[in-house]
Amino acid sequence: MFEKAQRLLESHFGYSSFRNGQERAIQSVLAGENTICVMPTGGGKSICFQIPALVLPGTTIVISPLISLMKDQVDALVQVGIPATFINSSLSYHEANERIREAKQGMYKLLYIAPERLESHEFIEDLKQMDIPLVAVDEAHCISQWGHDFRPSYRHIQQMVYSLPQKPNVLALTATATPRVREDICETLDIDEENSIITGFERENLSFAVIKGQDRLHFLRDYIKKNEKEAGIIYAATRKNVDQLYERLKKENINVARYHAGMGDAERIREQDRFLKDEASVMVATSAFGMGIDKSNIRYVLHFQLPKNMESYYQEAGRAGRDGLESECILLYSSQDVQVQRFLIDQSSDRTRIHAELEKLQQMVDYCHTENCLQEFILKYFGEIETESCGRCGNCLDSRTSIDVTKEAQMVMSCMIRMGQRFGKTLTAQVLTGSRNKKVTEMGFDKLTTYGIMKEKGSKEVSDFIEFLISQELIAIEQGQFPTLFVASKGKDILLGKEKVHRRETVKVREISKDDPLFETLREVRRSIAERENVPPFVIFSDAALKDMCAKLPRTSEDFLGVSGVGELKLKKYGLEFIQAIRQFCEAHPERQPEMGQAAAPKKTSKKAVGDSHLETLQLHQQNLSIEQIAEKRELALSTVENHLLQCAQQGMEVDFSKLIPTEYIPMLQKAVEEAGRSRLKPIKDLLPEEVSYFMVKSYLYFLSKNK
Repeated sequence: MFEKAQRLLESHFGYSSFRNGQERAIQSVLAGENTICVMPTGGGKSICFQIPALVLPGTTIVISPLISLMKDQVDALVQVGIPATFINSSLSYHEANERIREAKQGMYKLLYIAPERLESHEFIEDLKQMDIPLVAVDEAHCISQWGHDFRPSYRHIQQMVYSLPQKPNVLALTATATPRVREDICETLDIDEENSIITGFERENLSFAVIKGQDRLHFLRDYIKKNEKEAGIIYAATRKNVDQLYERLKKENINVARYHAGMGDAERIREQDRFLKDEASVMVATSAFGMGIDKSNIRYVLHFQLPKNMESYYQEAGRAGRDGLESECILLYSSQDVQVQRFLIDQSSDRTRIHAELEKLQQMVDYCHTENCLQEFILKYFGEIETESCGRCGNCLDSRTSIDVTKEAQMVMSCMIRMGQRFGKTLTAQVLTGSRNKKVTEMGFDKLTTYGIMKEKGSKEVSDFIEFLISQELIAIEQGQFPTLFVASKGKDILLGKEKVHRRETVKVREISKDDPLFETLREVRRSIAERENVPPFVIFSDAALKDMCAKLPRTSEDFLGVSGVGELKLKKYGLEFIQAIRQFCEAHPERQPEMGQAAAPKKTSKKAVGDSHLETLQLHQQNLSIEQIAEKRELALSTVENHLLQCAQQGMEVDFSKLIPTEYIPMLQKAVEEAGRSRLKPIKDLLPEEVSYFMVKSYLYFLSKNK
């Protein structure tokens, strides 16, 4: 059956091989096992049930809370010749009944439904008359009360599965689930732990950054104008914020749309369609927008305010770069946002969850103040133990000198101890800066030896510094109605002078991509076809597919089939128009040649700052400088140099892997890869000596793929 699955992947979707985790998930489903699949957004979760749906007899049920995703996925499936439909509240009673009748007759391979349908006894009876081999549960974290988006209707899924005569298998899929949430999903849906497929949460094409201490409106305007040809989402905390930003950006002549729950249905749909069809390049929205928006070419996601937890943030940020091309996720931080989120949490009707929600909020604040790798911070939050710096986030790319702030850290912690470790950040900062606040003097804190020892700084600056110390786990918080600070065990080593504390300045972000006139030409061809067929442009081809065309310059039907994301049906429907456009472009630009060594995988775009930088690293590598010498010469971290070389290899440039891997490690790597396979790095690394780094493992895998 799996051989058939591989053939279907190529004929319908245009891919020659499965991504990491997809193969194991599909094999588990086809073997009749209940399975949970945790993949990052853009990791290809939908393939894990769409391919089995084609292999298995009958109709696969897909449960999704996302009405917009249903329509987009059904449109995309129909485009590649797969019979699929959806039933949700957007349909009239007559339309829904007609689709149910057709599903009973076996006319569809996939039927998407909203979870609320499972509360209808009549609908369950309809399902009993269908041949259902598989139930796919998308956004499965909604099943857990410990998740960030719990939906009670999801609790009806298992009861529905048990009621069906065929007893179908269950496949649960999610991108944002902590270990506790995963455990809850497995228990609720009767999934054995051994059938958990977790590919990791890392999105290698996303660059994260946190911007503090800048005028947010100015930053937003400048960033959008710098990347005016790219699609992006701006998330704001409230409807009022969305409306204000929308009006402000319109005045700047920016082609912007907006979306929030306070708008009428017709207006929301119209604005969403403008964004999906590339008629508006920027969408300003509350968190109500984006769940299930299958627009693959979003190049950046900016959060204008702090989200309430890491799950929400990573899910929203993860809407960038679903096509695999480099994209940015930027959070604009202000301490005022923390107070707004605390207030909203305190207003919650579920008092039992307040403490847990405050802890989640503190994790977001820690994220904004950490000096360590931002991607690594996120991965650890989701339970990954073996992590390493990404080499591409705002913190990793900041090569400026760190400042020794040990003395200032000792001042803060000494003051906390003298105050009895019973007070919060604001009062502690006031004492340190010598405030004459009534509470400070009434409690006698103006008599402490630490009173005013940081008076050269402002209270806000000291408060931000305390947040930094919390993010470094030197200071801890006792949550409650009035959170209090105490010195953590790591902080005691700082007080005793056993360890030092260093801090850096905030980094600047950069432009996303260089212009390519051929890419713009192909984008216009895609837009024209999309308008003709009345579908969003990304349904025709993703940005990644267009980039691959730019790299490979296919001028025959056979060459066009070699483009990532092109199957036989899309070749037949759209190939001629794109091939003609490429031929005309190449005739006008004879100097343009196909990139040698270009792989079928999506080619990453280059950023102006990072793009030039990795080419400079490659040049030094080709001059026989070692990684250590390049790092010293360019004043970069070793991990940054390593990531530059891997990026060059991914883009088909000439990297000499023999210089990167000591000869004596080659047999060990060969044996480890043969034993563990190529799908995940950690199982390979576990079989190797400590001195064989993750970078060497990645380099060896690139070497294998190049010489395959």
